Amino acid sequence: MTSERDIAAMRVPYNDDNSVFTESDLVSMEPFANFRHWFEQACQSKSVVEPNAMSLATASKEGRPSTRMLLLKGFDERGFKFFTNYNSRKSHDLDENPYASMMFYWDTLKKMVRIEGSVEKLSEEESSEYFQSRPRCSQISASVSQQSSTIPNREALRNDYEAALKKYEDESIPVPKPESWGGYVLKPERVEFWQGQTTRLHDRIVFRKPAQGETIDPSVTHQGDNGWLYERLAP
Repeated sequence: MTSERDIAAMRVPYNDDNSVFTESDLVSMEPFANFRHWFEQACQSKSVVEPNAMSLATASKEGRPSTRMLLLKGFDERGFKFFTNYNSRKSHDLDENPYASMMFYWDTLKKMVRIEGSVEKLSEEESSEYFQSRPRCSQISASVSQQSSTIPNREALRNDYEAALKKYEDESIPVPKPESWGGYVLKPERVEFWQGQTTRLHDRIVFRKPAQGETIDPSVTHQGDNGWLYERLAP
């Protein structure tokens, strides 16, 4: 009989005091360049399997939260892009409450980025361009899946997929993007960079947009670039 695992005692070492994340390690006084710097580190690390994997949290108009894993599909100074079915639960949440947060955690690097902000749909042109760049099997899957709806069993889903494969077996015929499928961009208002320490004195530096009429305390809050403020947070 397997003994019960002591979950409370489970822990692994993070970074030591020779590897800390300070303000001098910032590559820019705004969040996008810093995200790109950490993201490139994750992409270059052989131990990070999917550097663009992220959790996305949404909430309904009643404030009920929901979280799922997605893949980031692009970012620029507008924000961070992802794609989905507009009939999915996440999309219904965003229709009712157009704010979300996403989190990247690169375990072997002991780094995490948390991003919060408002969410808008991407243009039909940008969604179509990305859809046509996807592997054909992914296009077909999107065309048959009514995401988050109930289905009788996997066989029914597979039958729909096989029928669509036959319909589009001539690869010269493009798979049309479903009207209910497209992209979003999360426009950040707050971006936190976290690096884990074995002592649990974790390093946290956050960039945020100032609140209207906010009085700034220069001893803890610093003026960044492009309207951003940045601060160090206690762990």
